[in-house]
Amino acid sequence: MASFPKRTHTCGALRRSDIGKTVTLNGWVDTRRDLGGVIFVDLRDRYGKTQVVFNPQHDADAHDVAGGLRSEYVISVTGRVELRPEGTANPDLETGDVDVMATSLMVLNKAETPPFPIDDKVEAGEDLRLKYRYLDLRRPALQRNFIVRHRMYHVTHNYFDEHGFIEIETPVLMKSTPEGARDYLVPSRMHRGKFYALPQSPQTYKQILMVSGFDRYVQIVKCFRDEDLRADRQPEFTQIDLEMSFVDESDIQEIVEGLMQRMFKEIKGIDIRVPFPRLTYKEAIETYGSDKPDTRFGLKFFCVDDLVRGCGFRVFADMLAKGGVVAGFVVPAGASFTRNQMDNLVDYTKSLGAGGLVYFKWTEQGVESIVEKFLGKPLMEAIARAMGARQGDLILLVSDMWGKAYTILGALRLEMARRMNLVDESKNELLWVTEFPMFEWSAEEKRHVFMHHPFTSPHPDDVGILESDPGKARARAYDLVLNGNEIAGGSIRIHDSALQSTVFRLLGIEEEEAQRKFGFLLNAFKYGAPPHGGIAFGFDRIAMILTGMKSIRDVIAFPKTASAVSLMDEAPGEVDEKQLRELHIRVV
Repeated sequence: MASFPKRTHTCGALRRSDIGKTVTLNGWVDTRRDLGGVIFVDLRDRYGKTQVVFNPQHDADAHDVAGGLRSEYVISVTGRVELRPEGTANPDLETGDVDVMATSLMVLNKAETPPFPIDDKVEAGEDLRLKYRYLDLRRPALQRNFIVRHRMYHVTHNYFDEHGFIEIETPVLMKSTPEGARDYLVPSRMHRGKFYALPQSPQTYKQILMVSGFDRYVQIVKCFRDEDLRADRQPEFTQIDLEMSFVDESDIQEIVEGLMQRMFKEIKGIDIRVPFPRLTYKEAIETYGSDKPDTRFGLKFFCVDDLVRGCGFRVFADMLAKGGVVAGFVVPAGASFTRNQMDNLVDYTKSLGAGGLVYFKWTEQGVESIVEKFLGKPLMEAIARAMGARQGDLILLVSDMWGKAYTILGALRLEMARRMNLVDESKNELLWVTEFPMFEWSAEEKRHVFMHHPFTSPHPDDVGILESDPGKARARAYDLVLNGNEIAGGSIRIHDSALQSTVFRLLGIEEEEAQRKFGFLLNAFKYGAPPHGGIAFGFDRIAMILTGMKSIRDVIAFPKTASAVSLMDEAPGEVDEKQLRELHIRVV
């Protein structure tokens, strides 16, 4: 095709002010309707839809061609903009006041019948839509998602530029430092038996940039992790990555809060208040049972250790004697739960690993429970009042060791919020969780492993116990949480070579291994490393939340499935024997 009439307007542009103009539109046939010889076509592009009318009295040739149009044909239409007849305007379309009366039509490309309708109400399964992702991406809802994502890029670049940050690209082919998730490895053709790794994060590079004097670095960067997937995980994902020198936690948090404030205002038109609330890790766990708590609803926890200590109820007494806890929360208006509902709730709690669930109901007859014979009504009433319960409420209690008890309660809290429909989806609750443990014990490896990463600085007050009691050491780490989702995580880094070596040793990384893996960073620290810290945002996750999606696959143009496969182009795929020989690789 040598040439075609190019568009003068998009399919979402025409208004009453354009009446009388001769225009040309290019796009896809969304629907075609033949009503008594007059053919109506909704023409679609990413900007919207316009109704085009083919009347044989205006142009018989165009009308004849329009009779053969099918869904998803690509066409070019020229015609005159006219006001729709009275009573036929479409208030659901921005172009709904006008029609284009076609005077010429050119079919630019025909299309086979799509495997599913190009419609936001499509009921096709996700696997089918991912296989034909180029068709799925024509749906207006997904196109709106990527317009939001584009605007997020724009806001991010502008905000950090205004605050003196420099965008620097870090390498995609780097050295493998297998700490944390598995690396994606890339074999070297020129260096036999050696491999690059795709970055799980630009962590070491951005710290070296601080040593290099670039005191404010930022990058929207692709990262890769070969890990098991969930709805909010992908093998390749996008981060907003930043690092700052001569700062402490408050400086980084202030910059982050400003970005989130700008993002919500420009993308959603929502004003959010700063500074965000702050909870220590311990407070978050003991209040909500999670280090990424959803605070859009209540159901806060209450520890009743002091009330039940010495009560004679062996379930509680034995756990307290082992150093465990007894804690729970109040479900407003939960006393109306039936016996069947409560049995179901007990079974659910046991499925989380609990030995059982103790519950009281505060009815008109007072506080009642099947454990009354062990606790006594006065103690049950005292517990209920201490927890802030009122008549009509349900009290739930779990006893176990500290971490397990609060983890179970955290899952139970979310389940009760779901069952009681307590989550206000219109709310946006942002908060910081701080002072994470520096290390956690790995029963599998029988050693301490880092909770964030090995470059995180210990809390100044806990440096002295790093070697004597590492399990109690706190880190200068902080996570940003939005509506129960961790959307960013960072820390103040270690900038002292000796302290970094100590932390490596505590993690079981001996000096020779540390030099082999991280020698370039340790050496850089010897030449004047400034105090520094940073954070990385999960860009895809923020996009998912801002667009109201349930999966990050809906905000990534070409995502992988839960098994890390691209159904559209069938990646990963096999390669031929010649390529393997060049890379000195043999598949066993």
